[in-house]
Amino acid sequence: MGVGDGPSPVVQGRRLRAELRKAREKAGLTQEQVAGAMDWSTSKVIRIEAGSSRITTNDLKALLRHLDIVDAQRTAELLALARAARAPSWWGQYRGVASAGFLKFVEYEAAASVTSNFEPLLVPGLLQTREYARAVIEQFDDQPTEERVEALVKLRMTRQELLERAEPPRLFFILDEAVVRRFVGGAAVMHRQIRHLIQMADRPNVTLEVVPFSAGVHPGMHGPFVVIEFPDTADDDALYLESPRGDVIYRDTPEEIDASREVFRQLRAMSLGPEGSVSYLGKVAHEMT
Repeated sequence: MGVGDGPSPVVQGRRLRAELRKAREKAGLTQEQVAGAMDWSTSKVIRIEAGSSRITTNDLKALLRHLDIVDAQRTAELLALARAARAPSWWGQYRGVASAGFLKFVEYEAAASVTSNFEPLLVPGLLQTREYARAVIEQFDDQPTEERVEALVKLRMTRQELLERAEPPRLFFILDEAVVRRFVGGAAVMHRQIRHLIQMADRPNVTLEVVPFSAGVHPGMHGPFVVIEFPDTADDDALYLESPRGDVIYRDTPEEIDASREVFRQLRAMSLGPEGSVSYLGKVAHEMT
């Protein structure tokens, strides 16, 4: 079971939470007031609206009545969202291997219509060859047993199946020059990885650009990030950040997303451009032969 074209449970859950928050605010109620009326703790309401706790259908029915949502069709739509949000996903089998934050990112990535990814040090996971991925995982994983490494490599390769969809997402990648100059896994592995990047850049839905060392200090040096956009306008965009220690931070606040989108715009302006970047990658690959 791999990446599909169906709706993402996480996205459905986000949509439900947004609808419930809007309904509460429309009713002029605070989270504390809802908690008191429902005989819940305030923390339960906060967890439901934040997405750290999934609401049951029975609790949802009671909450909708309290929020004066009694229309049968509207109730059915929200209940359907709640059930979809609890549906199992292919990435669920990796819960014991990858962090919860990273798996949430994988789920958002699978549901996206557009992603804008900047990487200052390593080739993005969606563009990695199997041998490059293995070299990275073996170096950075805290428990690099053969079984665990293989599971993480499989997760990374399965993520890439979204590239083979009938209607794949639009993917924008910006790499610092350091990404393509660092020999990960050795010269032969890196040569094949560069050739793979050139092939990926030839896909109509993939845009790949390189920020050269000559650009000097740039705003992307704060670290890697991915801005994620969804096909439904009802779904807010999301931002994925990863710290140097490997901790995953997930935020969906408009201000931070807009700031990252502006950084991405600046990096594109500093890059070699799509054609210039592919030409440069060809030069790098030739130097490795």
